[in-house]
Amino acid sequence: MLRAIMSACLVVFTSCAAFAQTAENPPAFDVASVKPAAPIVGNRIMVGMRGGPGSNDPGQISYNNVTVKNLLMNAYGVKGFQISGPGWLDSERYDIVAKVPRGVTKEQFMVMLQNLLMERFKLTLHREKKDLPMYALVVGKNGPKMKESVEDAAPKGGGPADGPAAVMGKPTVDRDGFPVLPPAAAGRTAVSLALMNGNVRMTASKQPMSGLAEDLSRQLDLPVVDMTGLTGKYEYTLSYAPEGGIGFRPPPGIGLPPPAAPPAGEGGPGMPMAGAPDGGSSPNLFTALQEQLAD
Repeated sequence: MLRAIMSACLVVFTSCAAFAQTAENPPAFDVASVKPAAPIVGNRIMVGMRGGPGSNDPGQISYNNVTVKNLLMNAYGVKGFQISGPGWLDSERYDIVAKVPRGVTKEQFMVMLQNLLMERFKLTLHREKKDLPMYALVVGKNGPKMKESVEDAAPKGGGPADGPAAVMGKPTVDRDGFPVLPPAAAGRTAVSLALMNGNVRMTASKQPMSGLAEDLSRQLDLPVVDMTGLTGKYEYTLSYAPEGGIGFRPPPGIGLPPPAAPPAGEGGPGMPMAGAPDGGSSPNLFTALQEQLAD
């Protein structure tokens, strides 16, 4: 269901350097507080990125436990796999609260984040083209196993508001400790991602294939393009065991237990072959896609 291909991709490189501001009046937050986040206690971490233009609180942002990599993704509109730099970009976490001037657009907000990164973290960057491995999401030879969703009437007073929290009611827990995702509200998509006893379960309601491709891209930390040609929305559950640091990367705004550190010598994402991990009760992500979502 996933096919490896090659594609050119824009890569952002970052490094520590002296800050120099060239614009006379660069867009900036009215007030900004940047502090190291509190140490993680136990096996649960809550990451939140709330507020700003287009949200319910356009006049303020409140970011909790975010990494500099999270900020770079928002500031430059790039994916995680497009960012390369020191390891602390993805390990050190910060709490950020900032006042956003009235009437700021999303584009201006991105520039404000860029200036905050330069000023507070002393970052410089440059862009270059680099060939990266890439996956294509395709239909299995016998078609998909996924159940197509039944669309409800869209809610009055607004259009769809897709997102991991767009569900009707609170999720319950099954006998294995995994959350049971309630049906998505009308006009919405809902996604749940949980790690229990070394196994990951991804559950989706009313999810288009473009959304699945985006979720897989996050887990693989590599581009995934939807080439299925499927235009519907689907219900599915995908259970697998992460291996080699691949397979458990929750999106910002979801509180989940952090994944275990990858084994020594397995530094980053590669192009692994399908196969169940040693001692694992679930197959790896590639095998799970073949067995659970495709015939």
